[in-house]
Amino acid sequence: MTSSETYTDSDDTEVAIGAARAGADVVRGMYGRRLARIDKGAGDFATEADVAAEKAILDVIRAARPDDTVLGEEGGRRGAADAARQWLVDPLCGTLNYAVGTMLVAVNVALRDGAAAVADPFSGEVFHTDGTSARVRRHGGGEGGEGAEAADALLAPTPDTRLVDVNLDPPFPGAPGFRGVDLLAHPGFVARFRPRVVSTTLALAWVAAGRRAAYVTDGGDLSESVHFAAGIALCRAAGCVVTGVDGAPLGRAGRGLVVAADAETHGLLMSMTGGR
Repeated sequence: MTSSETYTDSDDTEVAIGAARAGADVVRGMYGRRLARIDKGAGDFATEADVAAEKAILDVIRAARPDDTVLGEEGGRRGAADAARQWLVDPLCGTLNYAVGTMLVAVNVALRDGAAAVADPFSGEVFHTDGTSARVRRHGGGEGGEGAEAADALLAPTPDTRLVDVNLDPPFPGAPGFRGVDLLAHPGFVARFRPRVVSTTLALAWVAAGRRAAYVTDGGDLSESVHFAAGIALCRAAGCVVTGVDGAPLGRAGRGLVVAADAETHGLLMSMTGGR
């Protein structure tokens, strides 16, 4: 793995990419092992891979941006509470998938109101944004062989796949007003879209990349969540429509998340969820 010192003089986007890649290397390297689980209660848990990946991410950020604060899914806040800059880190989104041998996971790294990166440990792709544009960097394989790297490609959202990813994991704070399962059974949804459930925020990157028409999840304010911040930043930079399930802007009074490739898709989903 490239030394974290490499990123000291890099811009924030390269720091985010380097950190996400460092976490992804750990996740990929530990895949398939029997891993100890760390119980978080209510059926939630982390694995040794979550913890090790977060440490690798922290090593990159600390070396490159020692004065910044980091809020990690596993380790909580590190650094001064009043720091001007904060990184949001989810080292392994899709832990249950990973623990049972399913390669549908993401490594999320986001600088609040800044650069962000979402790494797919198994495809080698890193989706990233500088806050203005959104791109994907592919690493490894191809004609150049192992370690070859293609130029960054601009992400272009499109509804053409008609695939909508719906997060069905509890809790369901929007019920009974909003339920993901009700959306799946809505006649309009059945007529226009096809559902997918991957149970990882990698699906947000797929909306930005045109591989999903939309993503829908219940919840409260997700705008500063370690799970969702990187994906939201990507989708906004790519030009997706990003709101709560009620159609309102994300924020402290927010309700869940709807990310759509275009305004038409977003409007159709709002008509089914009761959003404006």
